[in-house]
Amino acid sequence: MEKRPRIKIALRPFDRTVEALSWFSLALLWLVVLFNYTQLPPTIASHFNAAGVVDGYVDKKEIFTLPIIGTFIFVLLTVLNNYPHLFNYPTNITPQNALVQYTNATKMLRYLKFAIGILFLLIITVTLKVAAGKAEGLGPWFLPIGLGLIFTVVAFFIVKSLKRNKS
Repeated sequence: MEKRPRIKIALRPFDRTVEALSWFSLALLWLVVLFNYTQLPPTIASHFNAAGVVDGYVDKKEIFTLPIIGTFIFVLLTVLNNYPHLFNYPTNITPQNALVQYTNATKMLRYLKFAIGILFLLIITVTLKVAAGKAEGLGPWFLPIGLGLIFTVVAFFIVKSLKRNKS
């Protein structure tokens, strides 16, 4: 890897809003699980197949697995966002384009963090509804919409990176 400049990226107001929403989604994920734990039956849905149908059950204490994984991903992306010079870029990074490319890349991770938080909240919400007998699963829409959301964010910022490198 070529020696890349190390630049501290300043957050714009909208970036701060997305970051705050990400923190809020993480906190809400934990609060939803904690406030609903005592009402859960002894076993809950643990896995949904590609069609969104429940195909696995576990002890209710396993409900904490998703917030733990969500927190791990959140922390990992938050820490990683402080080192944009280490990212893999579709273009060469130069002193002239570093600020623009780093800003774009850190925004992508921030948006991904928020999107993942929302997806985890949806999974937990549906898991709780299934446990209460108010739903049968995620439904066939969840996988394509969830993957679409993640890939749309990534594709948008990759295209933006390539366009900014040309200008």
